Amino acid sequence: MKKLHLAATCLFIFLFSSQQSLAQDDLLSLVAKDKPKKERIKYAFKSPRVINGHSMEFLNPRTMDFRILHRFGPLDQGYKNFFGFDQANMRMGLDFGIFHNLMVGIGRSNYKKEVDGYIKFAPVRQSTGPGSFPVTIALVSGMTLNTSPWEDPAKQNFYTSRLAYYFQTIIGRKFSESFTFQLSPTLVHLNIVPLQTQSNDIYALGAGARMKVSKRVAITVDYFHNFNGLEEGVTFDPISVGFDIETGGHVFQLHFSNATGMNERAFIMETTNDWAKKQMRFGFNLSRVFQLGKKKEKKKAEPKGNIITIINK
Repeated sequence: MKKLHLAATCLFIFLFSSQQSLAQDDLLSLVAKDKPKKERIKYAFKSPRVINGHSMEFLNPRTMDFRILHRFGPLDQGYKNFFGFDQANMRMGLDFGIFHNLMVGIGRSNYKKEVDGYIKFAPVRQSTGPGSFPVTIALVSGMTLNTSPWEDPAKQNFYTSRLAYYFQTIIGRKFSESFTFQLSPTLVHLNIVPLQTQSNDIYALGAGARMKVSKRVAITVDYFHNFNGLEEGVTFDPISVGFDIETGGHVFQLHFSNATGMNERAFIMETTNDWAKKQMRFGFNLSRVFQLGKKKEKKKAEPKGNIITIINK
């Protein structure tokens, strides 16, 4: 009887300690679930561009964004050019997401037959939770190449004269699900300028905003103030106002802008229409994102500890 009593006591202690261990594991798992995690803020803008300029948004890794930017002629000429529809400028581009904070892109415009490329990197991105950061800071470096024929082929022309560069810092924040705002200090460098009095380095400050008005529609605004590169009465600051419309896998944007060109060198340096005089152009941007590789599947955490089932008969 003593041996039987001792065995029953040991079995009871073992079962009790196992149940205590399971209870502790359950409590720890609940604490782990409740513990806040650091999460990146997403969908500040619906594409890597606001309208003309870059946005604080990035493509997901292993995705490609095929973009068509189309802009018609000035509206103020009325029926003479059928309210701008008789003229058109276009840029086609391919953007690639490499990491969550790194992407590259290339495009070609029929305006001055320019080819442009860029790289965009964010050392920090807006996030919530432990170790979070209140804003996204992104760095952009790009180059444009003018492939149109030389204006004077008789004189000695240099290939480097076709090149221009731009460097940009984007500081942006998604304040709520409905509103995002960003600033973009920008430097444009021209290897050659038309006049000796003009500077090779042009400084500008961009501003972009997005206001969501419904589940699939948002208003976007894109503006760049040029500090030292405007010719009075000839060139003006580029201003664009658009409407983003989500249609399944596409983001369709309708907009009005006084800019003709659709890369940083062109719209910052050569916007010749005055918004105040209603010299604006109607246009649209179409974005279609493609998945280039398989998405990584998240592994489910396996339960820890032993599971003991007691069946009472």
